[in-house]
Amino acid sequence: MEERQKKILQRNRTSLVRDLDPSNLYDGLIEKGVFTQDMIDEIKSSGARRDQARQLVRDLETRGSRAFPLFLECLQEAGQHRLAELLQSGVPSVQLQPATPTQTVRPVLQPLPVSSPMDVDKNIKYAVRVHPIPRPSTTPTPSPEREYMRPRPQGRTRRDSIQSYKMDASPCGHCLIINNVEFEPESELSYRKGSNIDCDKLESRFKALNFIVEVRTNLKQRQIKHELSSLCKKDHSQYDCCVVIMLSHGTEVSHNRFPGAVYGVDGQHVPVQHITNYLNGQHCPSLQGKPKLFFIQACGGGERDTGFEVSPDEVEPSHGGADDQTDAIPMSSSSDSLSMSDEPDARVTLPTPSDILVSYSTFPGYVSWRDTQSGSWYVETLDGILEENAATDDLVTMLMMVNHEVSQNSAKGLYKQMPGSFNFLRKLLYFQTQA
Repeated sequence: MEERQKKILQRNRTSLVRDLDPSNLYDGLIEKGVFTQDMIDEIKSSGARRDQARQLVRDLETRGSRAFPLFLECLQEAGQHRLAELLQSGVPSVQLQPATPTQTVRPVLQPLPVSSPMDVDKNIKYAVRVHPIPRPSTTPTPSPEREYMRPRPQGRTRRDSIQSYKMDASPCGHCLIINNVEFEPESELSYRKGSNIDCDKLESRFKALNFIVEVRTNLKQRQIKHELSSLCKKDHSQYDCCVVIMLSHGTEVSHNRFPGAVYGVDGQHVPVQHITNYLNGQHCPSLQGKPKLFFIQACGGGERDTGFEVSPDEVEPSHGGADDQTDAIPMSSSSDSLSMSDEPDARVTLPTPSDILVSYSTFPGYVSWRDTQSGSWYVETLDGILEENAATDDLVTMLMMVNHEVSQNSAKGLYKQMPGSFNFLRKLLYFQTQA
């Protein structure tokens, strides 16, 4: 499909996902050669109507340039005129044909030349031209303009279409937020001014995404473990997802799966890999096969990233300010007024249970910045991206948007931050949003 056609679909994806009725289009899309029956069956298996609509639009972008006008024809024939007009507006080069019943193509025969019986067998193969009746194929075929593609073996699973997690339970699942702001004097950890702003934003956001949100504030290490254990023991069988959000100081620890650790207000830490273990398939059977999401607003280490020079076209205005702080702890004595941050460790070395995603506010080894007036860069950006894009984009795509936006910021006009995630999800994840 041409790039301009893809952009039209992407620009109108919200309306298509909200209003499109794919069931009325399937026969026409097969008949016109846009999709095969196998492809349609796979779209149908993606879930409810909205999920099917989202999958159909995504798969449509992988077809050829004729797929777009043929899709518009199918919309007209199915009576979905408003969507057809929406996609066609501003694109004069796309011509719609009136919706007319499909006519059957019959063989065209030319008269046989008069010849002697001796010549019949010799001439008949040249005299008769038969145009076969097109039939829907049940095996994957090239896109409508018959581009040259290597044929796939029959029965092989398509790899250009990833399934989506079931996310239609109401409520969708539990969301636990642990917000550590005031630390005990013996911990030598600073007050995390601005963290309550982060907490309020995320509480409202995940309630809007139809989660049961519980907030716990200023927990010691043993209390953090108790809350995670209680969450693990809940029956999640009627839910589709579980979310844990940690807002605290952090530090480096040895690990074999997920780097980093989060501090309790008593100065004792809980490794991130232990946090994830509470909800893995072995310890929480009712969450087996369901996505478990962890968002860690804490530093990845004590190193401060000063970035590197790029051309002016690569740089967008940053909005870091003089009130920026970090969430790290000192790893060595220093008179620097900048505190240091939570510190994830090196890299993943052992297999990790599936269906887990851990999103870190910063790259392992580096500090994570927090504005005392507006909250942390990471949470502020994450909240905004979820608000604007959750209706149309999957979680991993949105986290890449967060990475890009946070990377544009500068603390004190000098320091940078790069979020990242450890993704072991097997499917696309789309949050519930209000229609």
